[in-house]
Amino acid sequence: MKHTLFPTLAAATLIGGGAMADPAEITRSITDIAAGADRGDWGRVRSAFAETVTTDYTSLWGGDPATQPADELVGGWSSFLPGFDNTHHMVTNHTITPVGDTFAIAEADFTATHRIDDDLWTLGGRYTYELEQSGNRWLVTSMTMTALWETGDRGLVGLAGERAAQAN
Repeated sequence: MKHTLFPTLAAATLIGGGAMADPAEITRSITDIAAGADRGDWGRVRSAFAETVTTDYTSLWGGDPATQPADELVGGWSSFLPGFDNTHHMVTNHTITPVGDTFAIAEADFTATHRIDDDLWTLGGRYTYELEQSGNRWLVTSMTMTALWETGDRGLVGLAGERAAQAN
């Protein structure tokens, strides 16, 4: 029997067309969004996004997905998230699917906890991200949040916005 495994793998690599999505870099971009937001490091959050990003939070808030400059998205988050005493966005179970040489889709599960005083609002679900490679980074061009469960007081979001506006 001839050894054909290595030539077959080499041919598949050449036919596949070069670069594969780098799971560590994709996970880094996803983590930069969550951890950066929790730490108020808005530059870190912004660095994970392409110039324009589509967000879809319709499973939680209704309405329509929004496409906007990433600076506006991050500006919006930075105008209300500091109104919470603490937030903790845990993003885990990353599954990455390369689609071509410079495009990938990733899914991850999340739990997001938001606290004001002793009150909590905790949300759990799944994110689907679309990413494009730009230099050595994988940048998020789209993120869809699918809410699966929540507990606590969703009204804390409005209170956080009011508190953040008063602080400015």
